[in-house]
Amino acid sequence: MSAASASIAGKDAVVIGVKADQPGLGQATAGGSFEGFEVEVGKYVARRMGASQVRFRAVTSENRERLLRERKVDLVLASYSITAERLRQVTFGGPYYVAHQDIMVRRSQQGVHTVRDLAGRRMCRASGSVSTERITDGLGIRPRLVPAGSYGECYDRLVAGQVDVVSTGDLVLAGFVRKGGVRILNAPFTDERYGVGLRRGDIDGCEAVNRALTLMYQDGTASRLLHTWFGSSGLNLVETVPEFEGCS
Repeated sequence: MSAASASIAGKDAVVIGVKADQPGLGQATAGGSFEGFEVEVGKYVARRMGASQVRFRAVTSENRERLLRERKVDLVLASYSITAERLRQVTFGGPYYVAHQDIMVRRSQQGVHTVRDLAGRRMCRASGSVSTERITDGLGIRPRLVPAGSYGECYDRLVAGQVDVVSTGDLVLAGFVRKGGVRILNAPFTDERYGVGLRRGDIDGCEAVNRALTLMYQDGTASRLLHTWFGSSGLNLVETVPEFEGCS
């Protein structure tokens, strides 16, 4: 997909896939639009790439690759961690932010201080996410897994007392802190490089995304957006350009 005609670079109308149930990152509004950090980053990147029309479509952790392949979306910004397995299916621009996997508990909950304390606890497992495997396979820790369709559902289960912990990237968790009733341990144990997903092989598009992201940090837009959406969360926000994955 190296031909310019096959790339999204310079395309006039761009469809961006975002999450619909992650406060602060990507959330559907009552009026049918989307709001959040990833929505604003997507708008910025698409405009800098030459798009005059930008639309958004809800995606999930399970259908991101399929919607890219089927050309239902052109870019995906949806807490999309860059992994070796995903790089075989998707070309990634960025990352636009390096988050850190952390742990969320109910505000009043005690006894959980680090990732090691998750052993035996009821932990929500969001469908299609790789965060659970980082704990069970990567660290060999064995919580009691409770399946859910999304992190929005995990938040609801946590508040309702149906699970004890939720663990994923801290930007995702920080958005749910805005909804109330929960807190983040601030005990990070991995890096999660959130990338912009493109169709496999779109090198021109990837390079255009990286140029836009570099400018976004240089002109102060990234800092402004991070503080707008996460400034009250208590996280230590990183405001320098991340080291890019490289387009291949």
